[in-house]
Amino acid sequence: MTCTTQDITFARTMLHEALLLQRVGNLAAAEPRFRMVIEHGYRLPEVLPVLAGILGQRGADEEALELWNQVLALSPGHAVAHHEKGLILARNGRFDCAITALEQAVAADPADAVAVNNLAVTLADAGRKHEALEQFTHALALQPGNLHIEHQIRRLSAEIVPFWHIPMLNDTRRNDAFEAAIVAAIAAAGPDARVLDIGTGSGLLSMMAARAGARSVTACEMVPVIAQTARRIIAENGYADSVTVHTCASSALAVGEQLDERADILVSEILSSDLLTERVIDTFEDAHARLLKPDAIIIPRAAAAIGCLVESAVLADYVFVDKVSGFDVSPFAALAAQKLPIHGTMTDWKRLSRDVELLRVDLAAKAHPSDVQLLSVRVTANGIAAGIVQWMEVDLAEGITFDNHPDGYTDGGWLQVLHTFPEPLAVEAGDVLHLAVGHDRTTLIIRPLEIASARAQPAVA
Repeated sequence: MTCTTQDITFARTMLHEALLLQRVGNLAAAEPRFRMVIEHGYRLPEVLPVLAGILGQRGADEEALELWNQVLALSPGHAVAHHEKGLILARNGRFDCAITALEQAVAADPADAVAVNNLAVTLADAGRKHEALEQFTHALALQPGNLHIEHQIRRLSAEIVPFWHIPMLNDTRRNDAFEAAIVAAIAAAGPDARVLDIGTGSGLLSMMAARAGARSVTACEMVPVIAQTARRIIAENGYADSVTVHTCASSALAVGEQLDERADILVSEILSSDLLTERVIDTFEDAHARLLKPDAIIIPRAAAAIGCLVESAVLADYVFVDKVSGFDVSPFAALAAQKLPIHGTMTDWKRLSRDVELLRVDLAAKAHPSDVQLLSVRVTANGIAAGIVQWMEVDLAEGITFDNHPDGYTDGGWLQVLHTFPEPLAVEAGDVLHLAVGHDRTTLIIRPLEIASARAQPAVA
């Protein structure tokens, strides 16, 4: 567009008035003047961002985006345009596009702590927590001591890292049992034995192996912030030369790459409170198939789920419902949790049977097909059964075991688990409750089938 001297004079006057109105906060009056300046093509690189900002403030997001795109067409590396575009896209829930725009803003101006922080916030809102944590850490390096960024780092870290890591690290009895098994394994296999630690967490078990004399320990941890912390802990304790931590799942390890040859010893503590949830079976089978020698020592070598039938008014209120405020809402019980984490010494419940082994998994075996068996449990007391409280017994090595039996385990990260029944069951001492018990490779299956009354037939011993 060819501008006459008169056009330029008019545009300059409109811009002067618009800037004065903007300065006093009268954006409504400033906006049409900025538009006239743009229509005359006058000083577009400077005026377009101003009008785009005003439009964004009053919520005219689509038009603001259009103007920011015009700015970027004139200046592709315009950091502010990328930044503001990203904020608008994020505000409208268009997270993927917002993240791209904010990444371009950071690339254009790496020292802009605000842009880095906003990228981190958007990544977190999009559920990309690990990347968000990296960007918050970057933002804190740009603004050391920023309380808000420090809070976000701590908040995200707590969301990423399960709470039970700390109490489990403080579980002396568990630690001593694992170390005894590791020391025995190194003594049997020798210091040149290659050790593989899957799910290293803090690096504790790897350091135990190194302290026991192992010269080569390869560890993996799939959570980046945990892996990074493990490397720091291992280095500060003086074992960086013998322990290597890879940030990945064990399925991403390969002999000839992260491991120079198959391992002689596997140590792994990825058992969950309900035994299998952390994909223990898949992980151990894959390790046997690809990463371990045929005669490798496995720690732990087996784990069992132990349990008993229980009554608990407290727990029943979490899984059963009937009449509420005069209404029958019992169908909602079908949506109740199938399992509840509990603490044996802190939850009020009554035993209705002796302890029974529900399931045993041989972790030294090469395959574990899903399976369900019939288990008959003799009732030892009258009551209303809410389900089966289950705990673990871990076989680490010959003569070395560990359990979280509810009667005496109070100081660790493992809790007990209530496997709830679909409905409360009235039972009497001497009855036999027949259960379907097994696993689908990732979860325990515990389901009541029928009750054989003590009055109808002899009870199972």
